[in-house]
Amino acid sequence: MKIVVLGAGAVGLTIAAKLSRVADVHAVARTRHVDAVRERGFLMTGIWGEGAYRFSCSEGIPHEWWDADYYIIAAKSTDTEAVCRQFADHIRGHEVISLQNGIGNEEIIGRFTDRVIGAMIITGFEWRGDASVNVSVEASPMRVGRFPSGADDAVKVLVNLLETAGIRAEMTDAIQTYLWGKTLYNCALNPLGALMNVPYGALTDPHAWAVVTTIVREAYRVVEAEGIILPRETPEAYLEYLRTAQLPATAAHHSSMLQDLTAGRKTEIDFMNGAVAALARKHGIDAPYNACITELIHFRERL
Repeated sequence: MKIVVLGAGAVGLTIAAKLSRVADVHAVARTRHVDAVRERGFLMTGIWGEGAYRFSCSEGIPHEWWDADYYIIAAKSTDTEAVCRQFADHIRGHEVISLQNGIGNEEIIGRFTDRVIGAMIITGFEWRGDASVNVSVEASPMRVGRFPSGADDAVKVLVNLLETAGIRAEMTDAIQTYLWGKTLYNCALNPLGALMNVPYGALTDPHAWAVVTTIVREAYRVVEAEGIILPRETPEAYLEYLRTAQLPATAAHHSSMLQDLTAGRKTEIDFMNGAVAALARKHGIDAPYNACITELIHFRERL
């Protein structure tokens, strides 16, 4: 089994490392990470285990990897279209998995291939240096399904590979439900944790939680207008799940958006709260908290 990971950052390199124990894996990454992997391997610490992993890694796709069985896109959502255009000849007609944050990535990938698989993961990946990642927290198994709905043999094989590699994964025929579920989680915590420079656990403070509550309620109105079915029917039910289950499991985690702002990188806000605000406008729904926090993050990006 051949797997190519495109746009391999902290998430992509870690997934590549785990899969390299059960499949042939090639990761396309930035030069500094490629050099580090070649020199001493990819270094992993944390709850997924510790060790050095060696696998094929470069800034492009060598000829011998052109016949990959799966292409996993792990790039930032802001880079999805650029990655698809760069590797259009490779991914066309192949199984392509979006392992990314936010809403809209699968639709972009679908313009380049008719074989799109969605994947949802709520796990903390934090850089510890070039090609060195600490896996800090895990809130649930990875969910994998055909996009926009369904499950088939290609999905089943991928899930089995992930599980054999030691990654908790489950197949679903309703992947949009889980993608929106993660987006709710990200909208509620990611930008606020970044703006306040605090780990997620601090957001249970009543003043922060009041903001979280309104963000979620606005998002639920948008989800209803989009016709998406969520596991928890009301925003109150989701907020209770977020407070009692998801947040405690990731309380020590610092948001990926904070890491982006600290490093001077563009964030994925437009695929999270920004997407909620845009869809709200489309449906004539008010979502001022999601719109406001989107503008605040864009302001921080320019500092």
